Amino acid sequence: MRVLLFCAGKDMAYRKVRAGHGGPLHSQDLESEELQATGLELEWDMEKELEEPGLDTFQLEDTEHHPSGNSTRAADLDMEPIQPSTSPHGRFERLQEDPDYVSHFNRPAPKNQRRSGCPLARYLLVGSGLFVLGLIIGRYAHSTNKQTSGPPADTNLYQNILQDITAEKIRAHLRALNAVSTESEEFSRARYLLHQWTELGLTDVHLANYSVLLSHAGSSPSTITDKDSGQCFLPNGRACDARSWSPTSKDQLFSFAAYSAVGTLEAEVVDVQYGTVKDLTEASAATNATERIALLKLGQAPLVYTLSLLAEAGFGGVLPYVDPCDLPNEQRLWDEAFGITLNPGGDPSTPGYPSIAGSYREQRPNLTSLLVQPISASLAKELLSVPSVGQESPCTPLAMPATSVKKTITLSIGTQATYKMVHNVIGYLKGATNPDRYVLVGSRHDSWHGGSSAEWSSGAAVMTQIIASLTAQARKGWQPDRTTVFCSWGGSAFGNIGSFEWGEENRVVLQSNAVAYVSLHSPVKGKLALRSVASPSLLQVASDIHKKLLNCTRGRNCPGPNVSSVQSPGDVNFFANHLTVPTVEFAFQETKAGEKTSFLSEAIFPTNSSAIENLDPSFNFHEIAAKMTGEAILRLATDPVLPFYPLDIALDVQNKLKDDKLSTNGLLAAAASLRESSTFFQSEMMRPANDPEEQDPPHVRMLNDVLRDLERNFIVPRPPPGLYRNLLYSLNAQAAQFAILKDAQEVQSRDSVNVSLSLVLNAINSAERLIRSGLDLFENDPNRTN
Repeated sequence: MRVLLFCAGKDMAYRKVRAGHGGPLHSQDLESEELQATGLELEWDMEKELEEPGLDTFQLEDTEHHPSGNSTRAADLDMEPIQPSTSPHGRFERLQEDPDYVSHFNRPAPKNQRRSGCPLARYLLVGSGLFVLGLIIGRYAHSTNKQTSGPPADTNLYQNILQDITAEKIRAHLRALNAVSTESEEFSRARYLLHQWTELGLTDVHLANYSVLLSHAGSSPSTITDKDSGQCFLPNGRACDARSWSPTSKDQLFSFAAYSAVGTLEAEVVDVQYGTVKDLTEASAATNATERIALLKLGQAPLVYTLSLLAEAGFGGVLPYVDPCDLPNEQRLWDEAFGITLNPGGDPSTPGYPSIAGSYREQRPNLTSLLVQPISASLAKELLSVPSVGQESPCTPLAMPATSVKKTITLSIGTQATYKMVHNVIGYLKGATNPDRYVLVGSRHDSWHGGSSAEWSSGAAVMTQIIASLTAQARKGWQPDRTTVFCSWGGSAFGNIGSFEWGEENRVVLQSNAVAYVSLHSPVKGKLALRSVASPSLLQVASDIHKKLLNCTRGRNCPGPNVSSVQSPGDVNFFANHLTVPTVEFAFQETKAGEKTSFLSEAIFPTNSSAIENLDPSFNFHEIAAKMTGEAILRLATDPVLPFYPLDIALDVQNKLKDDKLSTNGLLAAAASLRESSTFFQSEMMRPANDPEEQDPPHVRMLNDVLRDLERNFIVPRPPPGLYRNLLYSLNAQAAQFAILKDAQEVQSRDSVNVSLSLVLNAINSAERLIRSGLDLFENDPNRTN
């Protein structure tokens, strides 16, 4: 471990004291010269903040009472839930999850307990030298002060920008976008946004175009035929006759699974509920049929992951549906058809590399061996032989009765795949002092079917207004510290194709320059709850923004922040999962509180252009989401030190391991060590760097690079299909467990468990090594005298 010692004088000097790797720091490790209290003087006085009212519970442990080494680490672990705590000055965010938790790191004694033992002659000599040196440095600092990243000159800048974001302005943008969406071609929307962004003042606004393989409904509809009765059904549950469908009908265009296998299969229908390992085991025990078609409820896990389990279990077809009991009461979509994509991300014909001229194209029109066709809840009820339920009865989840007769059906699917062009719109708001560091902001302008705008117009309208408010200040002379890159993606509905292709084409630049991704994929999907997603680095920032803006708009009785680090569908996938930059998204959702079915949004239901205005007629939800997103962008683009908090990552890791039966003593000790290092790094390095009087631009830049790269340690090479490579994202907020450990536990493979445990352990150790290397950034020449 390392301790940073700040010496007297405006010129920051740093010295390092070493202890054994992985062990706590103790006084016996200090050199005799450094043990003299006279040499320990903190110029940036932490005690001043700790003496503020309300901070008296923050205590440090006296290391004399604790032996060194890792043997006691596991016993000292605190695994209580995280509770945010903010310092009075607002410069340092920490998580005080347990008032009894104490740090194993030593700190110098308070100033009033130190003895002054420096010889008078030394003070006079050093003082004279510092006086002359101070004049030189002061003159130099005055000439270079304008280049130093710091708070904006206008202290009301944030307020001015956020006040300019209003519901009426967002409504105007949305109606203009709805008018454009009447044209079916995605290119017309991209061209409109390009013109708008250019007029608003972004620079280098351009289109990034890619020819990609898209999957669409075939010329004839998919059908489900009951072998015994001979009844033929369309996916929405209606009878198969010429009056029920046409090649251009809305249901036909919506109700298909992109990139499904095509063909015909006759097999027995099997109820697999949500398709968990437990569900599949019970379903297999209930039948001995060799050819089976699964009736699958969406929601509890990524569809791609569940399909991989079904394929391994020997199923030949899958009929996904949405159980009405998983939806709010007012959304009883019994007879609605919907669409889904089986594409985990990017152009299937160019996996891992961009779809540009000269790229080799693989023939991959089907991404699964399964025949997959989404169906309505009413058809699922028919196939399950569920008796009718009265309208006044409480909602009963759909399930096949134990006494029901097994049905055999014929499933016929005929989707088609063709190459089409998708267009991304990219524009820049250049930064002043760090223009090579990018804050990425993304929305979309595509839809599952060309004529629908409700899927994408909400996010596009909010982004356009945020751009307008930022560029209005830029025309008055303001510039952010870092460059903000605004992106509108094409091909999102078919597997985030536009964002993946652009990210793959610019991967090296983005890995070096991107610091965060702010998502506007669907800021208003409902009105029941504001449930935001942030990677652990940004949990504190997202929580603070929730508290600040909800208190302003909803009064004192508004609920606490609902922020979690979970996998979420949308273009955030590439940036969280492949670039592994910290991400954040604020969104109002139409889901039940505490709902485990967090992947219901994978089902794309048809909506019309007026759906958003009916959902949010006053546009208050849009305004709140826009202001929250705007503040996050401003924090990320202008804060001298990136608002990422290593301690939040360490506590998130401990919470994931807290109740996991697979956790080992080695894992718990590594997590405890990461927490110790993160606590020390956050308090002793980030705090001084946030003080304007002590900001040193080269060191702050290096510090920011460490903060940006911390989440990259948690990438695994080959996770199960559908699970993020980034271990820090859970499958749902209620089960905050490492997803690969959950999968290994369910499949009950000892090899999988051991491999997964090793990957988690390596990620934790790698993160701590990065933090320890970051401590060296503020180290001066060891021969330098204090």
